[in-house]
Amino acid sequence: MKPVRRRIRRHFGLTAKQVAVRSKRPWYFQLGATFLFMGVGYLVAYWQFATGSESLRQTVLDNQALNTKVIQVERQLQIEQAAQSVLTKELREVQDENIHIKEDLAFYKNMMNGKR
Repeated sequence: MKPVRRRIRRHFGLTAKQVAVRSKRPWYFQLGATFLFMGVGYLVAYWQFATGSESLRQTVLDNQALNTKVIQVERQLQIEQAAQSVLTKELREVQDENIHIKEDLAFYKNMMNGKR
């Protein structure tokens, strides 16, 4: 009776070895799960690439439109600066002419005052 009791204690007592119970999945389930996750990853990557290239195209178009606007504004600024310089030159000429006419007027007033 002692040998039977020892065997029972060895398997079920405090000194018994601890055993972990794991369920083993068949290899085809693991292979299927691997292919499934790889397929999902591929689809997500392709979706990101496809939408990324569309947004890149849109960004390039926006960039070209903004570049044309910048060129138009720069040309308009050049035209305005040229017009401003021409107007400044004409204003100086008119002021010089006005000063000359005032000098002539003062000369003629002096001549008229001298005759009286």
